[in-house]
Amino acid sequence: MGTPEPSSLAELIADCAELPDGLRPTAPAVPEPRSAAPWRVDDRCAAQVADLEEYGS
Repeated sequence: MGTPEPSSLAELIADCAELPDGLRPTAPAVPEPRSAAPWRVDDRCAAQVADLEEYGS
């Protein structure tokens, strides 16, 4: 005879909590954060939004 299906989310969570460690998936290691290059706005980039106030923003 099989195990009955859970009838609520709480039962499902309880069922999953009872899994042996050997059957639980292992999460891949999270890599260390990388340093980002400094972000800079040059004159050409700033010129693209220079007239933005004319559009009502």
